[in-house]
Amino acid sequence: MSSPTQRSKAHLEKQGYRVAIVETWNHFTQRRHDLFGIIDLLAIRPGETLAVQTTSASNMSARVKKIAESDAIADIRAAGWGFHVHGWKRGTNGRYTLREVDVS
Repeated sequence: MSSPTQRSKAHLEKQGYRVAIVETWNHFTQRRHDLFGIIDLLAIRPGETLAVQTTSASNMSARVKKIAESDAIADIRAAGWGFHVHGWKRGTNGRYTLREVDVS
């Protein structure tokens, strides 16, 4: 089964983005760390940079709040980056659907 990060990466690549996973694993603390504390993926295509936070659909509001409270969000917006939150939900048919919120 793929993670929300892998599903979002594949989704963005289908839209023509070059995508890098910028979330890292700290083996010592056994925790994941996001770029600037809020970014899992960085996606680029000509004239556009998009930061993405991925999660489950049920956890989206907490992620949106975390982004709004971040010290880095003002600088990210000033740099002209877009910022989306991807929330994934598994349907009764076993397929995942994406809910996308623009918090740019």
